[in-house]
Amino acid sequence: MTTPFHSIEPATGAPVWSGPAADVDAEVAIVRAGWTEWAARPLTVRVETLRRFANTVRTRAEPFADLIARETGKPMWEARTEVDSVIAKVDISAAAYNDRTPQRRMEGAMGARIAVRHKPHGVMAVLGPFNFPAHLPNGHIVPALIAGNAVLFKPSEKTPAVGAYLVDCLHAAGVPQSVVRCVQGGPDTGRALAAHDGIDGLLFTGSATAGAALHRQFAETPHKLLALELGGNNPLVVWDTPDIYSAAVIAVQSAYLSAGQRCTAARRLIVRDGAHEALLDQIGRLIDRIIVDQPHAVPAPFMGPVIDNQAADRVQDAFLDLILAGGRPIKQLVRPDPDRPFLTPALIDVTTVADRPDAEIFGPVLQVIRVADFDAAIAEANATRFGLSAALISGTPELYDRFWANTRAGIVNWNRPTNGAPSKAPFGGVGLSGNHRPTAFYAADYCAYPVVSSEAEQPRASLGIGLRDA
Repeated sequence: MTTPFHSIEPATGAPVWSGPAADVDAEVAIVRAGWTEWAARPLTVRVETLRRFANTVRTRAEPFADLIARETGKPMWEARTEVDSVIAKVDISAAAYNDRTPQRRMEGAMGARIAVRHKPHGVMAVLGPFNFPAHLPNGHIVPALIAGNAVLFKPSEKTPAVGAYLVDCLHAAGVPQSVVRCVQGGPDTGRALAAHDGIDGLLFTGSATAGAALHRQFAETPHKLLALELGGNNPLVVWDTPDIYSAAVIAVQSAYLSAGQRCTAARRLIVRDGAHEALLDQIGRLIDRIIVDQPHAVPAPFMGPVIDNQAADRVQDAFLDLILAGGRPIKQLVRPDPDRPFLTPALIDVTTVADRPDAEIFGPVLQVIRVADFDAAIAEANATRFGLSAALISGTPELYDRFWANTRAGIVNWNRPTNGAPSKAPFGGVGLSGNHRPTAFYAADYCAYPVVSSEAEQPRASLGIGLRDA
């Protein structure tokens, strides 16, 4: 007997979705039976099917955005940008597949030719996150389907309705129901899917803790592919910039978009000690103006709630721990309604905190660290086990050259937010932020494997040494 579970609107507590957990064995059996027919279809047919999916999402864009906004709490304007990203992913993924996995032919010995082609892995499991419940799993699903794989998609248990809607769009566009399945369930369902003998790979976006557990589990199955896109404790360095207001805006965008629930969000603001007051004052003024409200509010909010009350509790606890360790609040983290997970943006100086926790506080908390010189700023930026995103705000190109060369991260930006990462480029990090399998444009790399063939139209062979005379 399966256990039902449900999701609610974080902004209101209203129910959004309810249903039972899936039978993992049954779902795996369905796609194992269906994927070979999909893989045998010509690439052009698979791509055109996915283009119909993009058009299906386009015709449903407003209700899709409304569902994302209600189930995640993010503002409608942000939910609409997520739907736009889902649509754009198809053409980007088709271009990436052609660029990253082209067929190649070379001349070989004795008139033979060498061919390089790519094959799909087979059945891929996709575990999706709640913060971008359509865009991020779609960034795995579309490239996997284009490459000829079948997909078992388990949405986050916090956003099952968006996951079901995404898969319904795929089916409506003509992707067979035996090729992509929505596997609903909680953590136990995810663990069962990840451990199932019937999958050929797992594509995961989520926390570093869960990613490390999966990495340990997959150590016993080296024949299966594992691609991890994890979190970050991302630094934003502001140094010798003449435009303090723009620097403050970039800091606010980096730290507080999506209520701080982005893996690329700035967690640490690193500034020159003694030259930081004007910047922090400007950030504080912007924080005071930020609208935190439900997704459909008028005027439109900058950010909504975090995903649920448990998440809000964790962010509050982490902020309190920083204060107890000696942090000095500049803007307090406030929870206006104890029954709902709305949080106001927080800013806290942790310069004097000894042994600062190297952790991803997944919410609207920005920690200020004052340092004496630029070398110390780079050292502080690298003082993390993570390595996803880093950004420098500075008017000096020479400083950016030093920052780019010496900062250990998969995304290094200049005078742009830490969370500015285009889908037409690779996306991923080092350290605890991933396992060197970047997503976005490079997702094609882990959705197919190269096959090398030495080929000749007729057999032609001789033995020239090591034989007795006839």
